[in-house]
Amino acid sequence: MNTIPLIGYSDRLSARPGESIAFKISSEAKGKVTARLFRSISADPNPAGQGIVEEDASAYFDPIQFLSRKQNFRSGSYGLAKEAVSAPATTDLTFSAIVLATKQTGKQQVALACGGYELALTNDGSASFLAPDGAVATGQPLTLRHWYRITGRISAAGDISITQTPLGRSFENEIMSNGHAVPPTMLAGRPSIAARLRNGQASDHFNGKIEDPSILANGAPLAAWDFSQGISSTQGHATTGPDLDLINFPARAMTGSRWDGSEMNWRHRPDHYGAIHFHEDDIYDFEWETDFSFNVPADMPSGAYVMRIEADGLEDAIPFFICPPLGQPRAKLCVLVSTFTYTIYGNHARPDYKPEWQKRNTEWNAYPHNPAEYPQYGLSTYNYHSDGSGICHASHLRPLFNLRPGFLTFGSTSCSGLRHLQADSHLLSWLHAKGIDYDIVTDAELHNDGVAAIASYAAVTTGSHPEYHTTETLNALRDYRDAGGSLNYLGGNGFYWRIAVHQENPGLLEIRRAEDGIRAWAAEPGEYYNAFDGGYGGLWRRNDRPPQELVGIGFAAQGEFHGAPYQRTCTDPAYDWIFDGIESDVLGDFGFSGNGAAGFELDHCDIRLGTPPETVILAQSFSREGEFMLVPEEQLTHLTNLSGGPEADMLRADMVYLELPGGGSVFSTGSITFCGSLPWNGFNNDVSRLLENILCHALAKGCPQ
Repeated sequence: MNTIPLIGYSDRLSARPGESIAFKISSEAKGKVTARLFRSISADPNPAGQGIVEEDASAYFDPIQFLSRKQNFRSGSYGLAKEAVSAPATTDLTFSAIVLATKQTGKQQVALACGGYELALTNDGSASFLAPDGAVATGQPLTLRHWYRITGRISAAGDISITQTPLGRSFENEIMSNGHAVPPTMLAGRPSIAARLRNGQASDHFNGKIEDPSILANGAPLAAWDFSQGISSTQGHATTGPDLDLINFPARAMTGSRWDGSEMNWRHRPDHYGAIHFHEDDIYDFEWETDFSFNVPADMPSGAYVMRIEADGLEDAIPFFICPPLGQPRAKLCVLVSTFTYTIYGNHARPDYKPEWQKRNTEWNAYPHNPAEYPQYGLSTYNYHSDGSGICHASHLRPLFNLRPGFLTFGSTSCSGLRHLQADSHLLSWLHAKGIDYDIVTDAELHNDGVAAIASYAAVTTGSHPEYHTTETLNALRDYRDAGGSLNYLGGNGFYWRIAVHQENPGLLEIRRAEDGIRAWAAEPGEYYNAFDGGYGGLWRRNDRPPQELVGIGFAAQGEFHGAPYQRTCTDPAYDWIFDGIESDVLGDFGFSGNGAAGFELDHCDIRLGTPPETVILAQSFSREGEFMLVPEEQLTHLTNLSGGPEADMLRADMVYLELPGGGSVFSTGSITFCGSLPWNGFNNDVSRLLENILCHALAKGCPQ
């Protein structure tokens, strides 16, 4: 396997004083590894701007050294019984499972195994049954994405057979193949589902769905499992014998062979959702051992930090965020860091990636590794599994290349080409340049603590792309706003997708890309409900919580990674304070993201979707013809859209301001590239001045009551 010689991750992305963060490192260097702590100010490597800016933070963490060691990881999901089962040699054995194969790999794929017996697919994809001293196969490959029951039998006398029975609508016939093997010895071992286990290592993973696996001894169940039970858990429920531990998080709440389209919610008909989808490339927790831990000191400032590790000229930088103690803010402004979105995008291998991008990485001393070149580290929910199914799970418990300072999302643009953490650092560097104190709270604290995580701040601001949210995070932001807080949305395509956090493993997130929206892949019919919490997945708009209700605007148009300026539209003197010190009505015709303040993904107002009528449109930016498209949920036909008006009128960014009856306010920019304009010209520009006017006004009002 092609591995990176020095790389690591942390067990959490954020912590408060008194809490601990564990760092897990894999080093192939000969010398010791050195770890040093820095505060991150700017993560944009573009030499036309500030470049990477970090402050030494050794006052809070003394540099340390530790021994190098390579830590391995293995992909592939499977189930492993918690205990062994056994049957005497005089037993007739039957191995059975209902399967839907999704990929031919050119090698065996094991569906069910125990004690040297395996129910599997052969190299050509036909059903087979293997005994310690014999094997039999049907010789007819299974049709991919069709259901079959495959049954292997061996008698105490050594008669062995495999039966391949098509299920559902099929023109295929049942196939049986018989043979003879050495009479079986005693069966003893821990059953495994979707992989072979030898010497503790899994191999020959099954790609596809498995339902109702069982092992019978003399016709009586020895071990059998019902995957329609405990769907939200990481355990495979046994009706007979030991339960299963599910390794590497295969997908649950998957339609099974009994699903007939009559019910879309697995909670209502769990018997229709008795399948688990296993993949040979599932991997979400590397489970590396801890090399060192960082205990957050009580006096450590809230902010973005990186733990830099170095050995023999190799280096890596592991980011994390320090939050203040709950209910004890150290500033009046809170920056909400979108770690859920960072994780969902973690290791996004872009389809337009080209090796030529590495030239700019070298010239700018940017982060050199790209997930497109290292898919074995696990890809993002914007990618596909090797069998063509969409990746619906995400975790930060592994190295995430695009969560590194200096990572370039777009390697051939005429701007910095940043998104997520690196793009959000434009805002952090601006706050430092303006001398505006701030605390950081991440999605994790907002999800776990609700509005209490932000209630004490005069203003809360997002970064460039707060796209993925749970019910809890949206409720917290709504409650903060309605209690009199100043909510500032400085991005585009925010509050868009609904996700779920696993109850047993909070480091694991789930996304179901249901129905419509700008989607990297489409969830299969019947698989729109989250396995983790049972909620309907997809867009928050489809869950009756469109972004317009929260921040006045919502996602409407997407284009290439370029931007344009805004044109001031508000002439009401009551809002002149927002434009104080700005001479031109054209705002943001520059920037490190897309070369303009309004670009890439644009949001606009829509009264029908919940934009309050009192919302004031401060400025607008209309896309240039042919460069943007309406998002699918706005389109009806090739000629019509939901607005009923010309499509060109919909392809716009609305910058808005709203004051609420409870004393709260909302400022929204309507563009994902807005923050990229803040550092332009040494932070001295009209976009910078406008945001400074907005935040200073909010901070002067004080904290909500």
